[in-house]
Amino acid sequence: MNLLSISQFLHRHLLWFLIAAYVIAVVVPDPGLQIRNVSFGEITIYQQKTNISLLMIMLAILMFNAGLGLNVSHIKKYFEKKYVLLAGLIANITIPIIDIFGVTVLMQLWYEPVEAQHILVGLALVAAMPIAGGSTAWAQNANGNLALSLGLVLFSTILSPIITPVTFNIFGEMASEEFEKVLQGLAVYGSGAFLGLWVVLPSLLGIAVRSIVAEDWIVGGMTYLKFINSIVLLLLNYSNAAVSLPQAISDQDYDFLAVTLIISAGLCLTLFAAGYGMSRLFKLDRTERVSLMFGLGMNNNGTGLVLASLALPSYPNIMVPIIFYNLVQHIAAGTVNEIMNKKVSG
Repeated sequence: MNLLSISQFLHRHLLWFLIAAYVIAVVVPDPGLQIRNVSFGEITIYQQKTNISLLMIMLAILMFNAGLGLNVSHIKKYFEKKYVLLAGLIANITIPIIDIFGVTVLMQLWYEPVEAQHILVGLALVAAMPIAGGSTAWAQNANGNLALSLGLVLFSTILSPIITPVTFNIFGEMASEEFEKVLQGLAVYGSGAFLGLWVVLPSLLGIAVRSIVAEDWIVGGMTYLKFINSIVLLLLNYSNAAVSLPQAISDQDYDFLAVTLIISAGLCLTLFAAGYGMSRLFKLDRTERVSLMFGLGMNNNGTGLVLASLALPSYPNIMVPIIFYNLVQHIAAGTVNEIMNKKVSG
């Protein structure tokens, strides 16, 4: 079996490999914990030391590859309907805030207030992240509008150093005093320095390389990029799941896991449904509807997991909503892809 076959196999069955990574994290967590401790030294930015960990390098690889997959010339074609792009970006911020506010109110009835706060902060990390670069691949597979999909990813990523801290501060107003400070700390930690260096810069470098390298080379190298992306994504999820899931299982905290899964799935499905609803409201065609659904429903949880693991190591349960959301968004994306492709073939 050559690398092309392996890459295609990984891509087709990524969901099952993701589930397997979570199971392995519960059974054999030690290698995942060791991955988190690998460091390549420190750099100083604006008089602030930043640790160059393996997790950060993996995040930068994901973002570079996402940028490499963006052909900016395609986005220019979509500026005729730029109001849809703007509406999608606004909805990606506002709908999670409204949804999570409702969840926060309901979770006041939960018998364990600290668990409710863990869920709030975890979902805040999901909501504050830019749109996942992988949404463009799903949109392309479902014959969506690639220009709209690329635009959503590009602009949400570039704007993330501004939007992410603001979003954390908004969620801080919903949290208890202790976790308000946690979210304010995330707003500082995850501001321009972190997102600019490890998310925006690698993405822009990827876009720059795409603009100067021959298209044949990009197309020829896409097999390797997909393979690297799949491996890095699985390693990131395994490493971060190794911190939180074993503890939750050993504590037999099954009700926390169940309610977190339900709430995470609810947010994800709400966003996919919002994409569908907005497409009907704006009377978009099928290709635009597909891209809007993937764009709103899929967030860059790799960044959220890295940020949580670095800034909140003493709150491992905060990673659980991010892990579950990541799982659900792939299930939802696969389901939408199947439905849309059947409609086309039908």
